[in-house]
Amino acid sequence: MGIVSWIILGLLAGGIAKILLPGRDPGGLVVTTLIGIAGSFVGGWLSSHFLHRPVAKHFFDLATWGSAIAGALVLLIIYRIFFGNSRR
Repeated sequence: MGIVSWIILGLLAGGIAKILLPGRDPGGLVVTTLIGIAGSFVGGWLSSHFLHRPVAKHFFDLATWGSAIAGALVLLIIYRIFFGNSRR
């Protein structure tokens, strides 16, 4: 997959991660989208290096989508831990 495919996948993975983890994000929609893009890259990298599951060259591979969504969820949780609830 090319870089544009990863960006599109990241946008969609960020949206899915936001649906799976509802609530207020400190950065709003733009930051959540950027976290989704970064999460797709991180999830793909972790999948290929540590799970020995290479990233498929097809856009509609279930394992690729799963790793992208998982990466976006992890980054969204980390972001909320560090930057969420700072107005208490």
